[in-house]
Amino acid sequence: MTHTYGLTLQLVDDAALIERYKEHHRRVWPEVTARLREVGITEMRIYLLGRRLFMYVEAGDRFDPARDFARINEDPRSREWDVLMRTMQERVPEAAEGEWWATMEPVFDLSLEPASGGRVVED
Repeated sequence: MTHTYGLTLQLVDDAALIERYKEHHRRVWPEVTARLREVGITEMRIYLLGRRLFMYVEAGDRFDPARDFARINEDPRSREWDVLMRTMQERVPEAAEGEWWATMEPVFDLSLEPASGGRVVED
């Protein structure tokens, strides 16, 4: 079974830093993507609106967010990437104490809805 996670963060309010952040993500270091897969992440997408980032993550049953997100930085190259990225990032006001990427609450999942039987609206 696949588990999904939504997380949010914001970038520093500096247009040049935001462009730099986007440029780094066009060329993510291969050691970083390999480490993400090693800890059990199967899909990751990051979206940007203004300064707000939204990260969508998929992982398998064995993935434990509390344990495995932290394990990413046990790899020296991934830790180096994280340190670099944090120079361009800021916590969101809604983040819990000690939380960098704030965990978002899921409010809707189409895959949990019945495929048929919905109400049809006619013009």
